[in-house]
Amino acid sequence: MLRLLERPPRTLFSMTAPRDDSALLPGFETQSLGPTGRPVTVFPEPVPLRGHGPARIIALCNQKGGVGKTTTTINLGAALAEYGRRVLAVDFDPQGALSAGLGVPTHDVATIYDLLLGSVKNPAEAIIQTGFRNLDVIPANIDLSAAEVHLVNEVARETILARVLKKVSDQYDVILIDCQPSLGLLTVNALTAAHGVLIPLECEFFALRGVALLVETIDKVRDRLNPAIELDGILATMYDARTLHSREVLERVVETFGPSVFETVIGRTVKFPDASVAGAPITSFAPEHSAAEAYRQLARELIHRGAVA
Repeated sequence: MLRLLERPPRTLFSMTAPRDDSALLPGFETQSLGPTGRPVTVFPEPVPLRGHGPARIIALCNQKGGVGKTTTTINLGAALAEYGRRVLAVDFDPQGALSAGLGVPTHDVATIYDLLLGSVKNPAEAIIQTGFRNLDVIPANIDLSAAEVHLVNEVARETILARVLKKVSDQYDVILIDCQPSLGLLTVNALTAAHGVLIPLECEFFALRGVALLVETIDKVRDRLNPAIELDGILATMYDARTLHSREVLERVVETFGPSVFETVIGRTVKFPDASVAGAPITSFAPEHSAAEAYRQLARELIHRGAVA
């Protein structure tokens, strides 16, 4: 009797799911999906360039602050530089976070403010070589906050930045403009100078609300000032796959903007502020980290799309 009671219960139904042999058959392979819900694409390593210039100008723009514009400008620029592209990063935010994040001085040097007002005529005098190969920067400081007041009475004030960058565009493959979080005269200058716009978008509801207004502003600039401008893409940033909110926001963005949303998604990590404190891109500060690889993938995706040579 005891032996009968110790006998393990008989399993009436198998708990093992039936094997799906169709996945092993040619043409039935299961494709893995990325965070955007689309099949993962492996973007090839870019081929080296034989020459440099003229640059394609990309404005990183979003009127909401804290969505990753500066972080993306720094790390995308560094990733493109790793692939042999000559990159000029333009700090167009009076906070000067881009300059600080690349470890360059912002005081007692020529800045973008001096170029806009004409006190410095040659942009080469304001360009600073960073400690990272192929990556240069035009710095900014708090003086830039007064630029809109000084430029308001200027003739063709919306095209001043375009005229400045035209003088050095032949020396670079890509120029990245880190815009301030507003849709004022400085941002309109950046959009007028740009060939394309990259919109970093935090995976958060309030960040999502402002994208429609930004796209409307881009359309107005296209109609009135810069017919060649185009939307290069929307980049999801600060994504946390563990939260339903992040996943739902990203799903909503993909539903609304479709292929304009980059397949590359930038996750949330403390390595970004650590790299900023060190004054270095994530690709140099933590080159093996997944965040560094994410920006390398973004660089490859931009090149694959033709947004960068």
